[in-house]
Amino acid sequence: VRSFPVPLALFLSRSPSLSFTRAPSLPLSLSPDKDIIYICPFSGALKGKVFITNYRLYFKSEGGYLWRRRGDSCGGIDPAVTLDVPLGAIGRVEKMGGASSRGENSYGLDITCKDMRNLRFALKQEGHSRRDIFDILFKYAFPLSHGLLLFAYLSQEKFEENGWSVYKPMEEFRRQGLPNDKWRVTFINANYELCDTYPTILVVPFKATEEDLRKVCTFRSRGRIPVLSWIHRENQAVICRCSQPLVGMSGKRNKDDERYLDLIREANGTAKLTIYDARPSVNAVANKATGGGYEGDDAYQNAELVFLDIHNIHVMRESLKKLKDIVYPNVEESHWLSSLESTHWLEHIKLVISGAIQVADKISGGNSVVVHCSDGWDRTAQLTSLAMLMLDSHYRTLRGFQVLLEKEWIGFGHKFANRIGHGDKNHADQDRSPIFVQFIDCVWQMTKQFPTAFEFNERLLVTILDHLFSCRFGTFLFNCERELRSKTVSLWSLVNSDLSFYQNPFYTPESNRVLYPVASMRHLELWVTYYIRWNPRIRQQQQSPVEQRYIELLALRDEYLKKLEELQLSDSSPNSSHLSNSSTPNAASPTQHITHLHTPF
Repeated sequence: VRSFPVPLALFLSRSPSLSFTRAPSLPLSLSPDKDIIYICPFSGALKGKVFITNYRLYFKSEGGYLWRRRGDSCGGIDPAVTLDVPLGAIGRVEKMGGASSRGENSYGLDITCKDMRNLRFALKQEGHSRRDIFDILFKYAFPLSHGLLLFAYLSQEKFEENGWSVYKPMEEFRRQGLPNDKWRVTFINANYELCDTYPTILVVPFKATEEDLRKVCTFRSRGRIPVLSWIHRENQAVICRCSQPLVGMSGKRNKDDERYLDLIREANGTAKLTIYDARPSVNAVANKATGGGYEGDDAYQNAELVFLDIHNIHVMRESLKKLKDIVYPNVEESHWLSSLESTHWLEHIKLVISGAIQVADKISGGNSVVVHCSDGWDRTAQLTSLAMLMLDSHYRTLRGFQVLLEKEWIGFGHKFANRIGHGDKNHADQDRSPIFVQFIDCVWQMTKQFPTAFEFNERLLVTILDHLFSCRFGTFLFNCERELRSKTVSLWSLVNSDLSFYQNPFYTPESNRVLYPVASMRHLELWVTYYIRWNPRIRQQQQSPVEQRYIELLALRDEYLKKLEELQLSDSSPNSSHLSNSSTPNAASPTQHITHLHTPF
């Protein structure tokens, strides 16, 4: 590691992009400290120093600054403003102004981030100071575009637990009661020959042969055949996931595919197999023009098809852009509700949750389902994982949630590399979309409606999204399991090194409870502590007063129990025997008096 300025070294011993996470091992310093002006949208122009490593950009203003409330005669001094931005979170770097620019602070850099904020820096025109910083930022924010490795390959972080071992497919299937006499495990994809975006271990109908699987593979987009994701232990109904059938404009049929879906239906005696197509019906019909399509009634007579009207990746990308426009840098107070409605973000959240509820409800009723969208790696992952979260309390635990993400998102090939654009300078790439951000938002909505049902807290969700972009860990860097590189560190290594930090103190385990959130616009909220967290004027509490008070009460309980034990010990000593003899026979013991302290909150 090359030497770097002392202020940066001090900083690196503290937290990185959020107080929710911890600093990685010391990265390589790329630039000396540079005098620069940060055009803060909340505090105005702030002079300070910027430091850039191959992991982050760090800015610290010079001392405090004077502030005064509007209409107030007095103000105060705010502490120094700091910025801590992992380079992986940078989506775009542009030069602002030119040699002829004369306005104050009109010459510098505009930085667009993937985590709902933008940064603007002003520099002096002389000395090529802008060129130096621009070149370094552009090169190391987009390493893949410059033939360099992502930071996750360079990190030397060490943790006690190997996060890559969190998910063991066979253990997870055994937990679900698989294999059984209706479903078997197949290793036909051991070398990713059947489907290069599927995991190596698959669960398929017991009666389906390997040759059947190969034939079905030819009729499903990207070879993503229907395979089991989850089975209900009591009624044996299953959630299967796949991609669209290759029907095309001519309305092709495939007897092997039709029979295969019938085997899924027969496995638990479902009268009619329900196929949930995540797309709007118009889009599904339009996909026939490119060789795709949907399961028609004439071909799949023992199945019913339900369209869930969830829009595609392009619509979601534009929706989040609109949301960013109304929350950063300033929140439009006077037209807030209409502005929020115009983004359609919560409307999309509602449709995703509503679709997952339908899947979960059908499974609870004993009917098996097949879920797909176009290719089965975006909306399909949202629906299956949310439905599984509603149905299976194991996935609502800290480690169970990690397994869910590894299984349904990473294992089944959500295209993280393409959707986030890790290390790629092409910010206008049409493959980019906030599908995973939207899913985590849906999970947050569920935690709000069921505050005692989840073992993990909001910190975990924010940490996951921060490292979705940071490129510090390998967990969310790749498009599928086949591309995973064990040379990187897993995010779960960090999380599991301090599980208490991510625990929900209100958690009450309930093994058989199915959660049905209310998918109504009246019950959905904007996730302010994520989307508007960069605005210092929005009051943010990383821990709610109720949660804080509960933790204090738990500590107080422990303190009283300790004192009680001390009193009991002193009671049992010879010197206190005369006290115990004088006590009334019907008096309750100290233990009886505080039994209620053990009652769950």
